[in-house]
Amino acid sequence: MAAIRGRNTRPEVAVRRAVHAAGFRFRLHRRDILGHPDLAFPRYRIAVFVNGCFWHGHSCKFGHIPKSNMAYWEAKIGRNITRDAQNVSLLRQSGWEVMTIWECAIAEDCDKLIAVLKKKRRQYS
Repeated sequence: MAAIRGRNTRPEVAVRRAVHAAGFRFRLHRRDILGHPDLAFPRYRIAVFVNGCFWHGHSCKFGHIPKSNMAYWEAKIGRNITRDAQNVSLLRQSGWEVMTIWECAIAEDCDKLIAVLKKKRRQYS
């Protein structure tokens, strides 16, 4: 488990490439924003979390709990889900729009993110 990274993962890099290719600039892992989102668009007040399905308990084929040491993994993933929900709630209360991009649906979720960003760009222009 020590080899699992929290930053610059393949799904995160794929999202960054797609958003950058669409012409948007962003900030990475801003420590001054609650929850340290993977991508932050301060001008539009959008925070993006790129979540791995396993680590964040997504209900897809990648989000299963291992059969060995189930009690540990259920507790661990449960804490992650609780923390994610709390961070999203607090960010929304402070005026940020929060988007979660799941590892299993990067292409579709990136398209949604880019559409939202284009809409915001038109509003701010």
